[in-house]
Amino acid sequence: MNPDWEKDYEVPEYVDFSKAIPNPYVQRFEELNLVSLDADVAKVFPDSETVNQALRLLIKAGKDAQAEKLELPKAS
Repeated sequence: MNPDWEKDYEVPEYVDFSKAIPNPYVQRFEELNLVSLDADVAKVFPDSETVNQALRLLIKAGKDAQAEKLELPKAS
């Protein structure tokens, strides 16, 4: 997904990409899974560990609720 400005931008002809070297750090960045928190959420979750704990709890609650839903007897 390209930013909006890229569709209107043209690389000048004098730029030579033939001597470019691969970025040795790109794999590290590709392996990261970053998300941005809104300010009000960031106040409640000061670090990634608390966010992960809350999300794990939410996932477990969802799975438990789904399991309970499947165990309900059918109405006759």
